[in-house]
Amino acid sequence: MTAATPYDEELRAAGLDPAAVLAQVRAALAEDLPSGDVTSEATIAADVRGSGVFAAREAGVVAGLGVAALVFHEVMGETVEITDRVPDGSEVKPGDVVLRVSGPVRGLLTAERTALNYASHLSGVATATAQWVAALEGTRARVLDTRKTLPTFRALQKYAVRCGGGVNHRFSLSDRAMVKDNHVVAAGGVVPAYEAVRAARPDLRVEVEVTDLDQLRELLAAGCTEILLDNMDTATMAEAVLVTDGRATLEASGGLTLERAREVAETGVDFISVGALTHSVKVFDLGLDLDED
Repeated sequence: MTAATPYDEELRAAGLDPAAVLAQVRAALAEDLPSGDVTSEATIAADVRGSGVFAAREAGVVAGLGVAALVFHEVMGETVEITDRVPDGSEVKPGDVVLRVSGPVRGLLTAERTALNYASHLSGVATATAQWVAALEGTRARVLDTRKTLPTFRALQKYAVRCGGGVNHRFSLSDRAMVKDNHVVAAGGVVPAYEAVRAARPDLRVEVEVTDLDQLRELLAAGCTEILLDNMDTATMAEAVLVTDGRATLEASGGLTLERAREVAETGVDFISVGALTHSVKVFDLGLDLDED
C-alpha cells in the first residue's frame, strides 16, 4: 500500500486519486533522477538551506500547485516547508507569488523543474478554460473538455479544466456512451447505433454525433436526449436549436476557436466542447525565484 502524504486529503477533495497522483509524481522524478542531481550535489553543500517563490510571469488562473508541493515533499520530505500557496483556481497577475518553498537548497533545485512542469502545464489548461468561460459569459453555454488529453494526465488535466470554470465530459470509454461517425457507419445509421447502445447498456447516458439536421430529426424522433452537433456552421447550429426545441441537450464541437465562441454560444447550444483545452494548450509562465541572502 502506498504511504499517505500530507496532500492526500486535499487531492481527494479535488476529485483526484492521491495514490495515482503520487505514483505519477514519482515516475516524473525518476526521469530526472536516475542517479541523483549531479550539478546541485557538486555545487551546493547538503546543509545549506534557503527559500524561494513560485511567481507568475503573466496573468491567468493557476492550478496544480498542490501537485507541485507534493513534488517538493517527495524530494525533501519533512525538511521542506510550503507556505503562501494560493488556492488552485485563483486568478493571478504578473509578479504575484503563488507559493513559497523553504528547505535544503539542493532539494529545491532538484525538485524545481518537475514541480514547475506540473504547475505550468495545469495552470495553462486552467487559464485557457477561463478564457472560454469568459467568452461565454451571459449565455447558457458551458465549455466542456474532451478525451483529447495527454496519456496518463487525464485526471489532472480535467481537474485543471474545473479550476478554470469548465465542465468535464466523460473520463473514459466506460462511464458513458458516445456514438460517433464511425459507429454510425458501422451500425448503418444514427438511430440503429443509438438503439444498439441503449439495448446493450440501458444504465448509461448516450450521446450521439450528427452532421446534419436530418440526422438530428431522426434521433429526436427516437427519443435521444443528448446530441453532438459536429462541425456545423453557425446558421445550421441555430436552426438545430430551433428544431430541437428543448427536447435534448446540444453540444457544439469541431473546429471551434475562441474568436468564434460567442457567436456559437448565442445560437442557444448547451455545451461547447474544446479539445484544445488539453491537447495543445500553451503552458502558463511560472518561475522559481530563490531569495538572495
